[in-house]
Amino acid sequence: MSGGECLFRCEDPAVWRGIYAKYWAVVEAKAAGKQKSSGKLLELEKWYQEQLPAAILARTERTLTQPELVKLMEWKLTRGKFRPRLKQLIGSNSEEAVLCCTKKAFALLPDVQSAITELSTLKGLGPATASAVLAAGAPGEVAFMADEVVESIAELRPVQYTAKHFSLFLEKILHKTHQLNKVDSQQDWTPHKVELSLWAWEIANQIQPSLLEEFSLSDSTNRETKEEETREQPSKRRKTE
Repeated sequence: MSGGECLFRCEDPAVWRGIYAKYWAVVEAKAAGKQKSSGKLLELEKWYQEQLPAAILARTERTLTQPELVKLMEWKLTRGKFRPRLKQLIGSNSEEAVLCCTKKAFALLPDVQSAITELSTLKGLGPATASAVLAAGAPGEVAFMADEVVESIAELRPVQYTAKHFSLFLEKILHKTHQLNKVDSQQDWTPHKVELSLWAWEIANQIQPSLLEEFSLSDSTNRETKEEETREQPSKRRKTE
């Protein structure tokens, strides 16, 4: 079972809250490993997580400008897999097209799938990048479809960059958000917050596990595994019969 999967199955809000608090420490650790682009990653991460949402919400209607969309793609590629062709395609969209399309997409919420479809009409924008656009302006409704987060959910591996796969992904994230808000007295979990926690856990496990030393999911994971085995045994007997 992967690190991310262990967290996704965890139902203890204290563990989730503790890992969420480690988010920026994980970002800094990841940036340190990038050497030449370390400062760039930190700058772009701050911009996407803090400055861009504030800019979107300050407008009369939620929308993105063409330069913001280009910068969002730069953030996505610096944080994950670098695909220079995507940045070029994103940059080929006109300012008018970006403003109009993103405005329509945000207006379609809470119909997230329709919003994703609308954004996908822009050049270079697939469901994953479209989800990043929506998560920036509507974190309470949408989570960014980051590879590491999708891979932390066993049923969604391997990652597929399709609208259908995004729909399944969001369904899982919304369920976990609801689950955490039921047991956490603060009830402030959002899809984006759940996504950030899963990303932090997965990345920290890959590059600096010491950041997670205070968290132990082994007991809950073993308990859940035993419960699964217990549930599976009757079905196995029926197949034998």
